Amino acid sequence: MSETTTETLRERIASVPFWFHSIELAPGVVTPGAKTEQELARQLELLDLPEIAGKSVLDIGAWDGFFSFEAERRGASRVVALDHFVWSLQLEPGGVPSPNDPGAWQPSTLPGKRGFDLAREALRSEVEELVTDFMTADPGDIGTFDVVFYLGVLYHIKDPLGALTRLAQVTREVAVIETQAIVVPGFDHLALCEFYETSGLKNDPTNWWAPNLSALESLCRAAGFARVETKSGPRLSLRYTPWRAHRTRIVVHAHKAPPERG
Repeated sequence: MSETTTETLRERIASVPFWFHSIELAPGVVTPGAKTEQELARQLELLDLPEIAGKSVLDIGAWDGFFSFEAERRGASRVVALDHFVWSLQLEPGGVPSPNDPGAWQPSTLPGKRGFDLAREALRSEVEELVTDFMTADPGDIGTFDVVFYLGVLYHIKDPLGALTRLAQVTREVAVIETQAIVVPGFDHLALCEFYETSGLKNDPTNWWAPNLSALESLCRAAGFARVETKSGPRLSLRYTPWRAHRTRIVVHAHKAPPERG
């Protein structure tokens, strides 16, 4: 890339008010994401993604598209980035506005999609876009995919079982689920969820539920997945107070098929 082209790219990156993902769009040119390159690399490690080469991939809640582009980089045969909520928001340098602000919503122009559009163009990516609300769209219109990413989305959904049921309907092989969660020492054997009526989780009114690992596994099976494989579970700490809910993050792979025999 020439110096002039690189400088133009940097200017275009700077014109996007808010980046959530740090994405290298050219050698030495990285978007200023709220999630740093190091944080995203660590998240990829914890996700322990399944084999993607030659597979179709759906990335639900794609935002700037980091995981969509990563799936493409790993050789996926087809990648679809799905979003609606963030892409419709008028994002500012300070972050995501309150969804209760009517002025935040611009669904006709999709201002929150500018980062994804620029990244896809700069990377010369063939990732497809799907602008739709996953919770109201007809799963038949979305189609089915070998691998589905559901990363950082579940706790934003009022109906987690309904969301996971929809997820199972669009998944052919495995769904990679990463979510806010809780751990309650002494009650790991019970399926528990913490509910946030207003802004109880990270001062964000779009956060509703945080399950413990047992609850997430049970929800996945009830939704139609045959088995659930924990990839990153809660790490019990001596700092945890017994009988209290402590916040953590967990990753599971929800499989449509039971394990092979033998």
